[in-house]
Amino acid sequence: MAETVRIATFAAPLSRRGPGLLLRDILKSEEQVLQAVETIRAVDPDIIVLTDFDFDHGGAALTAFAMMLDYPNVFAKPPNTGVPTGLDVDRNGYFGDARDAQGYGRFEGDGGMAILSKLPIGEVVSFDHTLWRDAPNSRSTDPPELAEIQWLSTTGHWIVPIAVGETALNILAFSATPPVFDGPENRNDRRNADEVLFWLEHLGIPHPIIAGNANLDPNGGEGNRTAIAQLLADPRLQDPLPDQTTADWPDGPGALRVSYVLPSADLTVRTAGIERSDSGPHALVWVDVVVP
Repeated sequence: MAETVRIATFAAPLSRRGPGLLLRDILKSEEQVLQAVETIRAVDPDIIVLTDFDFDHGGAALTAFAMMLDYPNVFAKPPNTGVPTGLDVDRNGYFGDARDAQGYGRFEGDGGMAILSKLPIGEVVSFDHTLWRDAPNSRSTDPPELAEIQWLSTTGHWIVPIAVGETALNILAFSATPPVFDGPENRNDRRNADEVLFWLEHLGIPHPIIAGNANLDPNGGEGNRTAIAQLLADPRLQDPLPDQTTADWPDGPGALRVSYVLPSADLTVRTAGIERSDSGPHALVWVDVVVP
């Protein structure tokens, strides 16, 4: 019998200035944490991809957060954010600052990803250590010493199988770099585009559903709009929420669409929506799909 499953993504602002601080805030029920919990409870997704969620090696913060929401299944792994390269990537004359890491991060685990699920999670496939220079049609122009070690993923690219009865949904989770905060070389712009388009090579698996923060709007803001437009136009996917904004920075770029849930074309979409949150600029994006 067919079953309806709600998939969501939320760039919840659950990153802190140092390791262990997110766990501290969760345990003391800090206001921003409670606001994020309230947003997720209001939508009650079966599966949610959280971005901007700090990783700790014991999984303590994620375990504590999942307990607040009664999710029995979780997954996270060390993100690329904060992992040292040993090079002066931003060429500012200093080594070891946040922009010198594999992905921008003040510490290892800063602003990672996590999966919460009411349904069983299978064996996750990670592409986190794919070199940027090896990405399809790579836009990398890094010098050889950096190109030999620079990973494509700012945070991560994961294929997360979720069992729905006898069927498996494959959640393609990622969180790309913002295409800004760089110099005239537009390195973040080019990397962002390659992170977004990476998924075009992995849509041949059964029931793929892209979910996460592309940090890219097809109609506004900075970045290579053609890249996200190409992803959205791929006939193997469907876009249930065209022309919706998912984040608002009133003192910055304004309202933009940056978070996405894009089910495969072979799934029936029942409904979809956006839940605004008091916790930060990002809304929670959700889609209900019928799983055969």
